[in-house]
Amino acid sequence: MSSTRIRELIVTPIAFGDPPLLNSNGVHEPLALRVVLQLVLEDGTVGLGESPGGTARLERLHAAAKVVVGMDVFDTTALAAAIDAALLETVPSSHERGWTTSAIEVACLDAQGKLLDRPVSDLLGGRVRDTVPFAAYLFYKWAEHPALDGRPAITDDWGEALGPAGIVEQARLMQERYGFKSFKLKGGVFPPDEEIAAIRALAEAFPGQPLRLDPNTAWTVETSKYVARELDGVLEYLEDPAKGIEGMAEVAKDSPMPLATNMCVIAWEHLKPAVERNAIQVLLTDHHYWGGLRRTRELAAVCEAFGLALSMHSNSHLGISLAAMTHVGAAIPNLDHSCDTHYPWNSADDVIVPGVLELRDGEVKVPTGPGLGVELDHDRLDRLHRRYVESGMRSRDDTGYMRRFQPEYERLLPRW
Repeated sequence: MSSTRIRELIVTPIAFGDPPLLNSNGVHEPLALRVVLQLVLEDGTVGLGESPGGTARLERLHAAAKVVVGMDVFDTTALAAAIDAALLETVPSSHERGWTTSAIEVACLDAQGKLLDRPVSDLLGGRVRDTVPFAAYLFYKWAEHPALDGRPAITDDWGEALGPAGIVEQARLMQERYGFKSFKLKGGVFPPDEEIAAIRALAEAFPGQPLRLDPNTAWTVETSKYVARELDGVLEYLEDPAKGIEGMAEVAKDSPMPLATNMCVIAWEHLKPAVERNAIQVLLTDHHYWGGLRRTRELAAVCEAFGLALSMHSNSHLGISLAAMTHVGAAIPNLDHSCDTHYPWNSADDVIVPGVLELRDGEVKVPTGPGLGVELDHDRLDRLHRRYVESGMRSRDDTGYMRRFQPEYERLLPRW
């Protein structure tokens, strides 16, 4: 059998530490879930992938693992088709099937790069930049995860951020530690005027540095228009203030600034209606749910054709995903805005060997080693897998966790 054939796909669910970050759905739990993939070829080459976790996505990855055995690692088109066909009956959403395909495609590209002794960015057409810019991802947050059910409180060194002063201090720490030159605030937590005040405080503390606000559809159309007017000239863009393409299109009619999304345009079929209605001006891509790194390159070309600016979305992730984000970001000519990343919040529990990926001056240098250029720390992987097993946590529930401390809390979108 050819040495480029896939021998097995090892699927390992893990749980890693996450601070009490607030959002429009509630608050992050002490653990976040992720899945690490090891795609093993007949010659022993191993390609790495990383996926969001949870029972449903884990089951789909296990199903895909049975399909890909014996296939050629270079035949990613056939691999994607086989995975799609295997999941079609139980997963009707092409968007949801894309989560599975993308993680395996990254592992294939990592293995291909190792076989060819070339970085993944070369396999995507070559890098157009040597570093990829990222934005500081600011959150309202509690000082700690409160004690619960006999578990002691879980503290962190970021401190509390429940108002403008706390957000500015958090931004200062982000800049001091990582050199960020742009800032994004996760909103939808407090009444809009309080979040407007936080953005204005950031503008005063960091004059001339790009700012963004993302309330995750916590506002009505009218409230969204109000915030856009109030922050005219302050924000580089406003992200997902209102729900859906229709709501965003209504806001865009009167917005003095661009609107961005990673919520209402998340699949190929959403692009045409969004463009027709001028609902968005900035698209936050994410290789995890657009079908992989090559599909992300294709998406960038479509955005360029229709005059949509491009940035990149992030969820709680570790270093394999950051490496993949960096490689594809390096290969996209029209990367118009710095990318989102949760890495500062989660990097202490990373599963890769330190030394390759580093956020410095708000940027990550593109790895030049073979494949993704990162190496798996097997001891850390085993430890995080044991944490997953012992925790009993199998899905993310920001709202349920918030209700443990505030029983009256109600998930309500829009809230204002």
